Amino acid sequence: MTPLLHDTPSGDTVPRTVLPPRPEQLASLPERRSLGKLSRNDIMPLAGGLFSAWCTTMLLFGRLTPLSGDFGFVVVFFLVFLCTYAVLVATTEDGPAVVDRVMGVMLTTAALVALAALFSVIVFTIMRGSKALFHSNFFSTDLSSTGPLDPLGKGGITHAITGTVIMTTIALLITVPLGVACSVFLNETRNWFATLVRTVVTAMTALPSILAGLFIFATWILVLGFERSGLAAAISMSIMMLPIIIRSADVVLRLVPGGLREASAALGAPQWRTVWHVVLPTARSGLTTSVILGVARGVGETAPVLLTAGFTSTMNVNPMKGPMVSLPLAAFELVRSPQPTQVARGFATAAVLMVLVLVLFTIARVLGGRPVGRLSKRQARKAAAKSIRDLERIQAHPGQVNV
Repeated sequence: MTPLLHDTPSGDTVPRTVLPPRPEQLASLPERRSLGKLSRNDIMPLAGGLFSAWCTTMLLFGRLTPLSGDFGFVVVFFLVFLCTYAVLVATTEDGPAVVDRVMGVMLTTAALVALAALFSVIVFTIMRGSKALFHSNFFSTDLSSTGPLDPLGKGGITHAITGTVIMTTIALLITVPLGVACSVFLNETRNWFATLVRTVVTAMTALPSILAGLFIFATWILVLGFERSGLAAAISMSIMMLPIIIRSADVVLRLVPGGLREASAALGAPQWRTVWHVVLPTARSGLTTSVILGVARGVGETAPVLLTAGFTSTMNVNPMKGPMVSLPLAAFELVRSPQPTQVARGFATAAVLMVLVLVLFTIARVLGGRPVGRLSKRQARKAAAKSIRDLERIQAHPGQVNV
């Protein structure tokens, strides 16, 4: 801390002595607010604003105005609550605190609305498909011998699960090498072409899925003459997965410390060896997260598969020939049926797809929670064991050390 200076009558500049505050000065300072819990001053204006807004809205909708409707009631109640809450907070707090409290209420309300919408979708899907989910045949058979009027004890979605696995595997074989190679190119080169590629990839992340399906349908099926198959659907899924993998992997590779690259270059390693042995292993967990996010995007696509794979109710494990169905396409086709049993099967299929995507995002969140370069316990034990082996080798042959 730089000492304060003042001028003496003789013209010399000397440090000014700064005394610590006295106890009476400390007592006059405002008490610091606790951000970790709600105090009485936080709860009372909130409760008063809710009660006052409820009474005012009831008067407006019941007696004073001809307003009606549940949605209008909720909107008016929320607006009246914000105004009342701001007035109550302003009686004890200053302007910035009032703005902070009101914005906190608005953000909390927005989060609750989003969670309520998500929860309602999950509950609605599971409830509509619960009748079919609790039948063991739903996961062990296909619909080849099941009619629209057959009970839920017959038929299942094994063919859709198998088709989803095959299509996703083929799409991974296409997108993972291309996505990682493109992200490495974007990070290791600095020229106009890399900027152009990054711009195109960013634009492709917002590409409508129907366009990817139409592109593969026009080129692969109409122009080249191939039939609808799981391979065509996998290629269209790859178009949707590739930008997600490239962009997320690009961000992950940027987080690799530059000192690691510099240390590798200082030891004489060429750029390709630095990338292969330093950059990619350091960002391994982040790259895995990028791949899982791309898979979660591709698994839930319906339009590309609908145009390129066709629909079938039988098992098909050959991606090169014949139509092949996936989980989203099976759910789409079954829900369109007028029969209640088919609709129940469709919602159950959607519930299975929803759980699959949730599992993929959970795995991505767990893997992505560890910063780039931080090793897991297993990786730390493996690195320590390797260091011990290197030390023993160096001590055994002190004059023959090969780096």
